[in-house]
Amino acid sequence: MAAPSQPHQATYDAIVIGAGIQGSFAAYHLAQRHRDTLLLEQVPVSPAPPCPQPCHVPSLAVSPSHRVPSPDALGGELTWLAGHRRTGLVVLGPAGNPELEGCRRSLRAGEVLDATALAQRFPGLRLHAGEVAVWDGTGGVLFAERALRAVQDVFRRHGGTLRDGEKVLRIDPGTVLTVTTAAGAYRAPRLIIAAGAWTGALVAPLGLHLPLQPLRVDVCYWREKEPRSPGTGRAGPCFMALGLRRAPHGIYGLPALEYPGLVKVCYHHGSPADPEERDRVPLGAPHPDITLLSSFIGSYLPGLEPRPAVVETCLYTNTPDEDFILDKHPKFSNIIIGAGFSGHGFKLAPVVGKLLCELSLGEEPSHSTAPFAITRFPGVLRAAL
Repeated sequence: MAAPSQPHQATYDAIVIGAGIQGSFAAYHLAQRHRDTLLLEQVPVSPAPPCPQPCHVPSLAVSPSHRVPSPDALGGELTWLAGHRRTGLVVLGPAGNPELEGCRRSLRAGEVLDATALAQRFPGLRLHAGEVAVWDGTGGVLFAERALRAVQDVFRRHGGTLRDGEKVLRIDPGTVLTVTTAAGAYRAPRLIIAAGAWTGALVAPLGLHLPLQPLRVDVCYWREKEPRSPGTGRAGPCFMALGLRRAPHGIYGLPALEYPGLVKVCYHHGSPADPEERDRVPLGAPHPDITLLSSFIGSYLPGLEPRPAVVETCLYTNTPDEDFILDKHPKFSNIIIGAGFSGHGFKLAPVVGKLLCELSLGEEPSHSTAPFAITRFPGVLRAAL
């Protein structure tokens, strides 16, 4: 959080809107390149507690897009993984399923397990006729809050400025842009927008109507029936289920780390939501995703109770093809947009942040961003409001 005595500086080399993991990594890369960078966040950013609660994402080696290089390509920059815990990853699905096969190929060293082998190694997981499992021993979980704070701390040590609790009210484009917040106005020759579910509202006045759909996702934790079932004592593996007819968007699960004795199992989808009212759920609203998960647990995780013990929510921001947007504004080339991470962007933030930095500096990206171009969605550029 910016100290109250910090001098107010109106002009920077670069401004980044959104201090989530993507925006924080973009700001970090800019500061590392000796650009005087302002990172803006609309909610207060509190210092991380000494023992923060972990938050997990699936294996670092797997991205549904299969187009962005592994974060391992950044080598030493993965010091942010101090909060990483290796548990291994099991991917379940029908034998021969194209998505499962693509996952196996991307893992390279993935070991294929049949129902008997899976039951011997992980008794809490069950396969059915015609299904297989792919095992990746390098998979794991991230303590997301700890990782985010670590990146922001390094950004500030490189001279970056983080100003939180400042909602962006207006962006005035130009050779030197002006970003107006509730606390004042800031100017810079380059701007990166990585504001998650709020990105669509920020770029609409700039004549850009991106097909971004915020989704409210149920984050469910399920109690183990027996105290020594997988997940108690030592962490069980992460898992993903792909290609199941009853769960077309996929299901993932993570071991009992956040809540001892509870396993996190979630559906990789949700219901449309307004990010300004993300916590407002109508009383008595149906939860079809929880019904779907209960059925899945009864079939594949018989060691868990059939109803969730804890239900929380999070926001996804999806594109129609569930691939990212990493591109320049079609009209204002000094405005760079990173959006639509569709629930699978966190683990790739080191690479994404580097690409956003390179685009903002007018450099040739170190990896192709062609698959993530705005132009793949027709009719997005309209008259500015």
